[in-house]
Amino acid sequence: MKIEYSVQPIPCSTQPIHYNSSLCIGCNRCVAVCQCDILMPSDKEGGTPIVMYPGECYYCGACVMACPRPGAIELRHPLMNQAKFIPTKNKC
Repeated sequence: MKIEYSVQPIPCSTQPIHYNSSLCIGCNRCVAVCQCDILMPSDKEGGTPIVMYPGECYYCGACVMACPRPGAIELRHPLMNQAKFIPTKNKC
């Protein structure tokens, strides 16, 4: 018995996960390890997974670490999370 489903990605201002389609082999390991369940397997054999709910991403990086192809997945943090701390001189 084959189960079919029909879903559409939810639009969101954040785009946390970007796939490089030339490197992704469609193994769906990222789908299996996603703690937030925001990824769905592609409906095409070997296609890149679909980011269904980008606003729910925790930015944990589990998808990137599980990927067997370096560079196939890029995790992009929102601008407000990209703070850089600059060391200051202690003026005591």
